[in-house]
Amino acid sequence: MTITSVRPSTSTELEDLDRRHVIHPLQSAAISDRIVIVRGKGSTVWDAAGNELLDATGGGLWHSHVGHGRRELAEAAARQMERLEYFTAYQEFGNDKAIELAVRLAELSPGDLNKVFFTSGGSESVETAIKAARLYHVRRGEPDRTWIISRYYGYHGANYGSGTLTGFPPMQLGVGPNLPHVEKVSPPYLYRAAELYGDRDPTDFLIEELEQTIERLGPGNVAAMIGEPVMGGGGVLTPPMDYWPRVRQVLDRHGILLIADEVITAFGRTGAWFDSAQRFMEPDIITTAKGITSGYFSYGAVLLRDDIGDTIIQDMGFFHGYTFSGHPVGAAVALANLDIMERENLAENALSIGDWFKAGLAPLAEVPTVGDVRVEGAAAAIEMVADRGTREPMPFPDVFGLTARIRDEHGVISRPYAHNIILSPPLVMNEEEVRRTSTAIVEVLSRGA
Repeated sequence: MTITSVRPSTSTELEDLDRRHVIHPLQSAAISDRIVIVRGKGSTVWDAAGNELLDATGGGLWHSHVGHGRRELAEAAARQMERLEYFTAYQEFGNDKAIELAVRLAELSPGDLNKVFFTSGGSESVETAIKAARLYHVRRGEPDRTWIISRYYGYHGANYGSGTLTGFPPMQLGVGPNLPHVEKVSPPYLYRAAELYGDRDPTDFLIEELEQTIERLGPGNVAAMIGEPVMGGGGVLTPPMDYWPRVRQVLDRHGILLIADEVITAFGRTGAWFDSAQRFMEPDIITTAKGITSGYFSYGAVLLRDDIGDTIIQDMGFFHGYTFSGHPVGAAVALANLDIMERENLAENALSIGDWFKAGLAPLAEVPTVGDVRVEGAAAAIEMVADRGTREPMPFPDVFGLTARIRDEHGVISRPYAHNIILSPPLVMNEEEVRRTSTAIVEVLSRGA
């Protein structure tokens, strides 16, 4: 057998080869466009045709916190590869960089979440949290606590466990059976409060629904509830300030753990190292990924309360792990990344980005197809509607078409997500770049779908 090395020389060749060989996440046959990104610097990327594009999406998926093309992170990875490229972190083995990173995370985390389990990304972090929560109860003599409560419009990953928790039905269609003993409750979606909660106070409604759900499942049968402090994939849905403290009270009454999914929100995205702290969640477990390395290495971490970590390693131990758990190169990159974030005050800059977006996107209040604009630090969602009176969501193909026009006409990358246009730029984005992003969006949306 002869293997021929293909070295495409043009963007057209790359796009054709991509269509022929690559299956993309969330790919649909209806989408034939291919944008092949080959280089990045700061908040700017370039495609294979040489087009310069402003990245208002953080690498497309809520990360790239320190910006693209940071030499410091490449050098950190190279130094570690020369010293030790990999060794297992299973059982008694470890490495110095993973230990340093665990200490750093324990120092940054809220409460007594001092135990750390490393993963390769967000879905693995959520899978780990599910197992840890269930096993914790088993080891404490409550094996019936197997149910996990999540929320509609929550995004928790794409594996069988994390994908079942995800509150978007397409994630579970056609691939069943899915993980059993998962129940979903309503989200804090204030723009649609009237249709979801009637004339009730949103938090009152949601807490009553949660209590009724726990009662129906049986309080002694529920292991944990998982939720994003601010719901990212659902469209930057920020709950009322009394929501999480009241959820915490309900769970405490029934001995149920609270898992804060901070894969999107941790490490500065909303202006804090951990968003759960400023929402007063007081979680027992936190899942992270994305910003921990700014996407320079596939990495994640699960932070657990001390007693949970101590309990799950008893008896037969925590029989769970991934080949690349505690990868030394990823840990070295994460440490260098956190240094940059701290040195450059990027969490604080996220708040400035939010203020700039609020000002720049304000004209959208006059656009008939814009239902709501929500901004939380360096995360924003523009909810598109077919009719502002009925609040009927705009069909996804129309939203996709709008983001394509924003990119093609103005060189700005935004992300279509259901009926929302999502912005999650690198935390190094400056005021002029935010203004350019906002201007592009306002101009295209003002002309209609």
